[in-house]
Amino acid sequence: MSTIRFFALCMLLAMGLATSVPSVQAQQTSAGATAPNVKSVEINPPTVVAEVGQQIKFTAVGKDGSGKQVDEKPSVWFAAPFDLAAADETGAVTLYGPGEVRVGAIVGGKIGYARITVRPQRVARIDIDSPAMPVAVGGTVKLNATARAANGDPRTDAAIAWASENSSVAVVDSAGLVTGVAPGKATLRATCEGASRTITVEVAKSAVHSLSIEPRSTRARTGDVIRFSARAQDNRGAPVSNPSVRWAVSGEGAMIEADGSFVAERPGAYVITAIGGERSAVASVIVTPRNAEREIEVVGRIPAKDFQIAEQWVFGNYVYLSSIADKVLVYDISDPANPRKLDTLTVDARIINDVSTTADNRIGVITREGASSRKNGIVFLDTSNPAHPEIISEYTETVTGGVHSAFIDGHYVYLTDDATGSLRVIDFKDVKAPKEVARWQVENPMAKTVTAQIGPSAGVGFSAGRYLHDVYVKDGLAYLAYWRDGLVILDVGNGIKGGSPEKPQLVSQLRFNYHELYGAGWVAGAHAVFRYKNYVFIGDEVFPEEFDIISRTRIPVRGIVHVVDVSDIEKPRKVAEYNVPEAGAHNIWVEDDVLYMGYYNGGGRVLDVSGELRGDLYRQGREMARLWTGDTEGYRPNLPFTWGAQPHKGMIFFNDINTGLWIVKLGKLKDKGLTTAPGK
Repeated sequence: MSTIRFFALCMLLAMGLATSVPSVQAQQTSAGATAPNVKSVEINPPTVVAEVGQQIKFTAVGKDGSGKQVDEKPSVWFAAPFDLAAADETGAVTLYGPGEVRVGAIVGGKIGYARITVRPQRVARIDIDSPAMPVAVGGTVKLNATARAANGDPRTDAAIAWASENSSVAVVDSAGLVTGVAPGKATLRATCEGASRTITVEVAKSAVHSLSIEPRSTRARTGDVIRFSARAQDNRGAPVSNPSVRWAVSGEGAMIEADGSFVAERPGAYVITAIGGERSAVASVIVTPRNAEREIEVVGRIPAKDFQIAEQWVFGNYVYLSSIADKVLVYDISDPANPRKLDTLTVDARIINDVSTTADNRIGVITREGASSRKNGIVFLDTSNPAHPEIISEYTETVTGGVHSAFIDGHYVYLTDDATGSLRVIDFKDVKAPKEVARWQVENPMAKTVTAQIGPSAGVGFSAGRYLHDVYVKDGLAYLAYWRDGLVILDVGNGIKGGSPEKPQLVSQLRFNYHELYGAGWVAGAHAVFRYKNYVFIGDEVFPEEFDIISRTRIPVRGIVHVVDVSDIEKPRKVAEYNVPEAGAHNIWVEDDVLYMGYYNGGGRVLDVSGELRGDLYRQGREMARLWTGDTEGYRPNLPFTWGAQPHKGMIFFNDINTGLWIVKLGKLKDKGLTTAPGK
């Protein structure tokens, strides 16, 4: 039965709702005892090409050794990955996202498979950013256009065709580059897969007689953003306000954006050119290495060998470690070099994913998944004596299907509900009688709750087509990592949309196309979220469609960190990214211009996020330190799988799912650069 490594349960495994293949095999053996003549299962149609939003009906029959059909109905239907498709008990499969979907049915203890190639939804609309100023005669401007599917996903794979309806005024090429021909107004049309959008651009005779750039010459480190501005004068020497300018940079390893923002990934000398109408000007910038890398020293360890560590919470002289098990471990870290175990708190769960405390550290919250009672939810702890937390109460009434993540803000807990993919807000002002006061979810008419029918997860409901993974609340705004739905921002007391904890209101949303980012065969989505200054850091979690979180074998992972500028909170926009090659992003913490995170198989990472952020932060040399967290005696020997990080009292605490807790500190700069790295 080795073929029954159930990729269909991949995310259930990650959520702790199912654990291993043997339990699935046990069900097959039991089912097989009632129908021993079934030797194979045939599903029709065996292969299908379909589109997101469609529903496909499959049939399955069992056959004996001679190929004769057996009178036995399917006991289970499934489709996976879970975030792309779901099957009901009749064999009807609903498609939520593009990629490769495998459909399976169990008949008499045997499994048959079919495969669906799911194409993206057709382009439903085209968004075009209007030029900030008129196009000069003889000048050019690049139009930014995005083709979007009906659900809002960007479709960069879909080619946009451009045409000018007034070519005597302006022409446009296939890249959306507009050239002014004569004064006037021109209507430009963009079309893609049947969708169409027009935009009107104004062309004016350039008043620019002379052009200059500020600064004329400057120096920077890799990763520093330099904002160049163009100053124009007319033939009388008077300033020309808002001149239409196109920017360019010579040399490999640097870029300059339409607003004049320059950033380099590589050291070197670069020439900046501004072109306005028939005039141009140049400037130069010398870029030196960032020299941010610092030494890192391991101060102490809490090793893990026989079970897996999950989340951590560090406060005062204590650290709480949750587990992919039923335990929360309590350690005294007053001497970081010699952590001392104080207590173990046990609850009914297969995974205690999240653990945290209130700002005064008197009440704690842990999340539960996979409870044997099937009552998951959250547990409230009395942490007034942090060395020995005690259970006060629990809340399961509306979130019994499981809670993956929780965020405490005041006397509210913001929860992710596995069963419905929704946000729940729990008021624990009376901690012995917590109550739900709000629920919010993205609107997806195709999303539905399905029930797992296999192994230890049998009877557990989970959401297909909608999954909320992480929440971060700051200054009355809730930032939601909403898996395939990207970043969602809610007003929960800020006032911008009249929201409150009891009445969350949508502020904005930023979607990513995860199929284009990672291709088929991966379960991928927005996983971790952290707000710092005017940025939101979104970490993608990307697993293969088939894996077992508790196995001892290596799990390949991927995933980058998106850096989103929320200076205009109603129009979030991605401006940078942090991408460790061949590794997978996980939890993030940012403090004092330094980002700390667990990068799964990439170990612990420390990143300089000072100043303005643009471009590829990894290639810019912003990494300050990295820690390889492999251990020959770890749960998975010599395989780091760093879950997260938290700075505390001059130390960094990296928790690794395979090897336990690593307590480290940063040392001096490895190399002398132009300036001292942030955080020192």
